[in-house]
Amino acid sequence: MSAQTTPNDDGQLNVLGLPLEPCGTDPMTGFLRDGRCWAGQQDMGSHTICVRLTQELLEFMRDHGNDLITPVPEYGFPGLRAGDRWCVVAAYWKLAYDEGVIGPV
Repeated sequence: MSAQTTPNDDGQLNVLGLPLEPCGTDPMTGFLRDGRCWAGQQDMGSHTICVRLTQELLEFMRDHGNDLITPVPEYGFPGLRAGDRWCVVAAYWKLAYDEGVIGPV
């Protein structure tokens, strides 16, 4: 492996074969809340798409059963707003994409 394709500490690479970079840290994203979008064995939803959320995408996801807008304090979830960067479930992103609701990745 060249220096450019050396994996990070846990061996995760992005789709380009480069070390996985942080997606968002305010609020902290990632299935493991480590700021990165990678799917470990325990992540049944595959939170692997890093997206800059738009209001349209947030509303689409909420309307399809994945409410990222409403805070859930008991889980330390602040609720998200347009402009936040977040690891979203690949299937939800694909559904939104197919419907023409595109959040920048």
